[in-house]
Amino acid sequence: MTLPQVVSHEEWQAAREELLAKEKAATRARDALNAERRRLPMVEVGKEYVFEGGDGKATLLDLFRGRDQLVVYHFMFAPEWDAGCRSCSAFLDQIGHLAHLRARGTEFAAVSRAPYTKILPFKARMGWTAPWYSSYGTDFNHDFHVTFESPGEAPAANAANAANAAQTVERPGVSCFLRDHDRVFHTYSTYERGLDGLGSTTSLLDLTALGRQEEWEEPKGRASTLGAPAGSGRIRYHDEYDD
Repeated sequence: MTLPQVVSHEEWQAAREELLAKEKAATRARDALNAERRRLPMVEVGKEYVFEGGDGKATLLDLFRGRDQLVVYHFMFAPEWDAGCRSCSAFLDQIGHLAHLRARGTEFAAVSRAPYTKILPFKARMGWTAPWYSSYGTDFNHDFHVTFESPGEAPAANAANAANAAQTVERPGVSCFLRDHDRVFHTYSTYERGLDGLGSTTSLLDLTALGRQEEWEEPKGRASTLGAPAGSGRIRYHDEYDD
């Protein structure tokens, strides 16, 4: 194993300060990129999708559970598989308490092609409480570019998962949606390496049109959508939120 070089404290401090300047530049660049993402246009979702979850049948609008935004994790679980994807399972293990996301008017849900009768026992085995729905029999996965009929149709398709399915290729992804009364809009999607670094509340909010809803974020005018203190002003202990 190759280990870091051993130096004096003074040399370490100088190197650390040099790296810190680059880290701060990366943070500013990330803030600018997030602002550009929030300025993306959006497209209305006109197709009706019927999912199945713990409360039975549900539409895409139902997945919001009355909140303004929805972050969907496209969990790879094909109908013919006996268990969900290991990498997707590791991702879902990272998702923290949803109360902090919901306090900013944002819901989270996983969606897979497997029938709910397969999802339910696997979810129980993993001990997850986040909402998880089946899109079995719908075009949802195809329409949001996480399921393809052949490897050649999928950019950077995961060959390992292609081998697990007879006719289809799956890839992981995240899609974000915004609700305006009963109208649903698709605002953003990212796939595969675009998921690197995601999992925390703020990293998921950074993908959405309303963002963290902080006063310092651009574009202005999206911090007070819930009629409550902006962003971090809403943070409570997770058992103190009034859902």
